Amino acid sequence: MSKKRVLPIILTILIWGVMYYYYLPAMNIHSQETWMFFTTMAVVAVVVNAFSIVQVLFLNGEPEKRAEYRNKYKKFIVIPIGLAVIYFGGTLISSPILRASSYSELLNVQSGDFTEDITEVDYSKIPILDSDSASRLAEREMGSMVDMVSQYEVSAYFNQINYLDKPIRVTPLKYGDVIKWITNRSTGIPGYISIDMTTQDVELVRLEDGIMYSPAEYFGRNLYRHVRFNYPTAMIYSTKFEIDEEGTPYWVCAVEDKTIGLFGGTDIIGAILVNAQTGEHQYYDVADVPNWVDQVYDASLLVAQYDYYGTLKNGFINSMFGQRDCLQSTEGYNYIALEGDVWVYTGVTSIGADESNVGFVLMNCRTKETKYYLISGAKEISAMSSAEGQVQHLGYTATFPILLNIAGEPTYFLSLKDAAGLVKQYAMVNIQKYQIVATGDTVGDCEAAYRNLMQGSGIETATPVVESHEVEGIITVLADIVVDGNTVYLMQVEDDETLYQVVAKDHMEIVTMSVGDQVEFEFAEDGNGGSVVVELH
Repeated sequence: MSKKRVLPIILTILIWGVMYYYYLPAMNIHSQETWMFFTTMAVVAVVVNAFSIVQVLFLNGEPEKRAEYRNKYKKFIVIPIGLAVIYFGGTLISSPILRASSYSELLNVQSGDFTEDITEVDYSKIPILDSDSASRLAEREMGSMVDMVSQYEVSAYFNQINYLDKPIRVTPLKYGDVIKWITNRSTGIPGYISIDMTTQDVELVRLEDGIMYSPAEYFGRNLYRHVRFNYPTAMIYSTKFEIDEEGTPYWVCAVEDKTIGLFGGTDIIGAILVNAQTGEHQYYDVADVPNWVDQVYDASLLVAQYDYYGTLKNGFINSMFGQRDCLQSTEGYNYIALEGDVWVYTGVTSIGADESNVGFVLMNCRTKETKYYLISGAKEISAMSSAEGQVQHLGYTATFPILLNIAGEPTYFLSLKDAAGLVKQYAMVNIQKYQIVATGDTVGDCEAAYRNLMQGSGIETATPVVESHEVEGIITVLADIVVDGNTVYLMQVEDDETLYQVVAKDHMEIVTMSVGDQVEFEFAEDGNGGSVVVELH
C-alpha cells in the first residue's frame, strides 16, 4: 500500500483518538451521544480519506478493476443504512407515543399525610436562601480573600445538602484560567465554600490537602476523564459536589440507564463517588449509596418523571386530547430537609389554564421515594405575587417558596430579596387561603404575624411545640432591660457564653436572684437566635 493511502489512514486514527479523549463518550449502545459520536467518526474518515477513495474508485487501474472495487464498496453502504434504521427505530420504540404506560410507571407515587410527614417548623433548619442569593454571597466572600481571589474563582457547582443536620450549599473553587492552573496544579484547589442556608453565614473551608480532581482540571485529573477511563460504559447523568460528615469533599456522579427500549425511560441506577482530593472512586447501586450523600437524583429528572406519571397514566392519546385526570408539575421547584434527607418540592396542577394547585409532591433526592399530598390551594407563582404585593413599596422580589407546616396548616415560606439579591424580609402565605399573607424582618416575627392573621380569619392554631434544654449553674451575669414595655433579665451562667432571656412577668422569682446564686432552668430557641427561659426552678 502506498504512502499516499497509509498517511490518511494514520491521520484518521489519530483524529479518532483525539476525538475520544476530548468528547469522552460512554461505550454504551443506550447512549444517543455515542451513536452521534460514531457517526461523526465515519464522516471524518470519509473526509480525510476522500482523495484515496476517489483514486481507487474512479482514477487508478483498469476499468474492470475499478468496477470490482465499486462493487465491494457498495456492500459497505449497508452498514450506515442498518445503523440508521436501528437508531431511528430504537428512538421510535422508546418514545412515549408507543410506551406511555412504561413511562407513567417510572415513578412510584404514594399518598402522604401532611401533618404526619411534615412536622412543625424548626426555624434553625429553614433554608432562607435560593441558589442565586447563595452564589452572590459566595462571590462576595471570595472577593474578600486577598490571597486567593487573584488565582481562583467560585465554580458553578452549587449543591444543597444536609450537613450535620443543617441545610447548607457547598461549591468548590476553580482555577481562574489555564495559566493559573499551570502555576497552582501541584497543590490543587485549596478549598470549598460553605453557605449556611439558615443564617446566611459564608465560610471558605481551607483543606490541608487540595482538591486534585475536578471539572476544572485538565488531562488525567479532569473529573470526567478520570471517571470515563475507570468506567468506560457508564452513562453519567449529573455530577454533584458534596462533603461527607467529616467535611471531606466528594464528587457524586449519578449513573443513568435507559429502561424503556433503546433510548427511553431515563433513570438512575447508581452513583460513582470520587474523593476530590485523592481520586479514589467507588460505584454504588442506588440502594447502597451512603446515607451522607444527599443528591443522587437530579431535581429536574424527578420532576420530569412525575410529569410522565401525571400525564401518561391514561395513555398518550388522552394526554394530548381528552386529558382526563392529567396532572403536571408547576413552574418550579425547591428543596426542603426532612428526615435527614433533601427532598424536592413542587406543586401539582391540572393541565390547562388552571391557576390553582390540586396538591403537591415531595421527592427524595437520594432514594426517589415520592409522596403526593392532596391539598388544593394557590399556585406558587400566585403566592410569590401576593408576598411581593405586601412589600411593593420596597421593590423586593420573592424566592420560589418552600413548604412548611405552621400549626397544622400547609404554608408557603418565601424570602424577600432586594435588588442586590440579599434577603431582607420573609413571608408566609397560607396555601388554601392565600389572602392570608404575613411578612416580617425575622422568621420569628413573620411566624407570629402569620399566626395572628390565621386566628383573625377563624383558623384555629395550636401553640407551637418547642424543644427545651436544661441548664444548671452559678449566675455570673444578671442585668435587666425593658423590651416593649416588659422587664427582661439577661442572664449568663458559669462556663457558658449564652445570654439567656428571662421575662420577669413570667418568672417573678428572677427579681430575687443575684450574681453568685445557683440556678436551674429550661430554655428554648425563639426563632430569632435568642435563648428564652421557659421554666425557672
